[in-house]
Amino acid sequence: MMKRNLLVFLAFLMFFSISCSSDNREAENTPKNIILLIGDGMSFAHVQAGILASENPLNIEEFRHIGFILTSSADAFVTDSGAAGTALATGVKTTNGAIGMDPDGNPVRSILHIADENGLATGLVASSAITHATPAAFIAHQPSRNMAEAIALDFLSTDIDVFIGGGRDHFEAREDGRNLVDELKDAGYQIAFTMDDVKRINSGRLAALLAPNSPLSYIEGRGDMLPEGTATAINILSQNPEGFFMMVEGSQIDWEAHSNDIKGVVAEMLDFDRAVGKALEFAKQNGETLVIVTSDHDTGGMGLHGFNPDTREITAGWTTGGHTGLMQPVFAWGPGAEKFTGIYENTGIFDKMLESYGFSKN
Repeated sequence: MMKRNLLVFLAFLMFFSISCSSDNREAENTPKNIILLIGDGMSFAHVQAGILASENPLNIEEFRHIGFILTSSADAFVTDSGAAGTALATGVKTTNGAIGMDPDGNPVRSILHIADENGLATGLVASSAITHATPAAFIAHQPSRNMAEAIALDFLSTDIDVFIGGGRDHFEAREDGRNLVDELKDAGYQIAFTMDDVKRINSGRLAALLAPNSPLSYIEGRGDMLPEGTATAINILSQNPEGFFMMVEGSQIDWEAHSNDIKGVVAEMLDFDRAVGKALEFAKQNGETLVIVTSDHDTGGMGLHGFNPDTREITAGWTTGGHTGLMQPVFAWGPGAEKFTGIYENTGIFDKMLESYGFSKN
């Protein structure tokens, strides 16, 4: 009898141990925070160009879970940034040019909206105007990406905690005469017009509008706006005990690729990778953060034709000055990263983020 009771007790212990291990594994795969970094126009060749040009390994090379997304929009094989950003942000394919709306013109909620509704802190950082297509897709609902003043007004209809980018004129030099900067102050935002101002802010709500329209390119002297803005946003948002969602865009990789400028592409890629490094550094320390790096579409159809290892100069060829329909890479690191492997539609990024958080779409 004693022996049988002992066996039952040991079996119970084994079952309890397995159950706890299972629970722990499940908890480990549920992130508290998600940082999504989007290299606009950044395809495989752009990533490799950055790797070749850098004397040291890129931060992006540390990622071990890698997948691919298909990027067509609802009405075209080759997407624009509005439709692509909307797919990533909302899980809905839409027509080229639309922002945060389905093909019938109905507004759709983004992962940022859903995160906010679930008590998370939220933020956007971009090296473009904050009203530009990709950041706009996470916060606005407009039929055209060109409606920058209407997109700026949408920022006042949300509870976003931090946004950092250009686009000051869309907030305070408006055709309707409204000064949204004053309205943001009234809503409790600290306003910053320079990176020195940004670096002095370490808590509370922050609206940083660092250029009248878009900031300078990296080669022209933008400096460390993107990585430092990323670090500041992480510092502020991580103070929310419920967690956070933030999106960071390396916007001008796309612009340099539109110009078929390999030196410009490399400069923007390396700057974007420094922002990736800030996210990865935090995630390693925090242990509850999922970091995703991807692109909205390919720009330029770039091929690498030559490389000089002594000078690290790259010779590139281009198939277009526009976008292409190539599938794009996805890199993931942290709890739930394994969900992002394989080949799937760009809407899957939203679906997998929602699943990772454990949130409902409705």
